[in-house]
Amino acid sequence: MDCKKALQEAEGDFEKAIEILRKKGQKVAAKRGDREAGEGAILSGVSTDGAFGALLSLNCETDFVAKNADFIAVAQTLLDMAIAEKITNKEDLLAKDYPGAGISVSEKIIEEVGKIGERIEIGSFETIEASHVAAYIHPGNRLATVVGFSAGVADAGRDVAMQAAAMAPVALNEDSIPEDLIAKERELGKDLAIQEGKPADMAEKIAEGRLKKWFKEVTLVNQAFIKDNKITVAQYVASAANGAEITGFRRAALD
Repeated sequence: MDCKKALQEAEGDFEKAIEILRKKGQKVAAKRGDREAGEGAILSGVSTDGAFGALLSLNCETDFVAKNADFIAVAQTLLDMAIAEKITNKEDLLAKDYPGAGISVSEKIIEEVGKIGERIEIGSFETIEASHVAAYIHPGNRLATVVGFSAGVADAGRDVAMQAAAMAPVALNEDSIPEDLIAKERELGKDLAIQEGKPADMAEKIAEGRLKKWFKEVTLVNQAFIKDNKITVAQYVASAANGAEITGFRRAALD
């Protein structure tokens, strides 16, 4: 209806009607700037050479809009742009020309705000470069991952991308976990041991043991592989492709 009204106001001038919608989008965006864009579509993909992957979340306010085919198509176009041009940060993506529109990505998003009437923004935007990259999008477009490998791993790549989606690791390995997070987990383990009645010196040792167990649960390479819990993800990748290693991963999800 907004599009119809804009065309009527523009007396059938298509270009003028688009400009009217853009101006409306700016007004709507200003009004809805404090609204939470907690819904959206998360997509991921890999370049044709298999060495660059991107993950993008286009956020909106409602699940109804998030499932709209046109909204998802805009998200897919943004992702395709990022992959084709190997764009690595959100600011550069927003400044790029949106295909066939004669406006920037930033302006296109404002235009969509005017048409849809909700706050719309690019949320997560992550990229990864490696010898081989695999991607996975969970059905429903609310969760996606990209994973980098030191060599081609064929179907094992998708398996690991699905593992990262399902098991939500916080880091690739122990070395990549932030120190403050490790300190917090160590303190929690110690406090729990003391609450269980253990003396302070023993509580320290118990905390370290629990920390090692936690590392196995939250680091992708050390997690038990979901299709064979007798081996780790790192062991699975190495056996699948002559000693290949996981070099990094990105994950985004809508709660």
